[in-house]
Amino acid sequence: MSNVRALRIRALPEGREQSFNGRFAWALSVLIGAGERGATPIDHPGPRWSHYVHKLRRAGLEIETIAEEQAGPYPGHHGRYVLRTAIEVVSIAEQETTI
Repeated sequence: MSNVRALRIRALPEGREQSFNGRFAWALSVLIGAGERGATPIDHPGPRWSHYVHKLRRAGLEIETIAEEQAGPYPGHHGRYVLRTAIEVVSIAEQETTI
């Protein structure tokens, strides 16, 4: 689902439907695909992960942030994002790729 440009979901159990476009649809599709293991900006590079997660939360989705330490030449920490809202994908629109 790396070419997702639009995503429509249904939050369970209440059945409320929502649509997301662009990078927000992409980020949500990554979270859906990651499941319980979650996703990090390291594994799925994107320019503004924290912004995408913030907007998805404001739309009513529960997304947990787990702080993880990182070692190596640039030690510090990063966030692992885990979608906690049970959802059903209603529709997906992907970008057409041309060579």
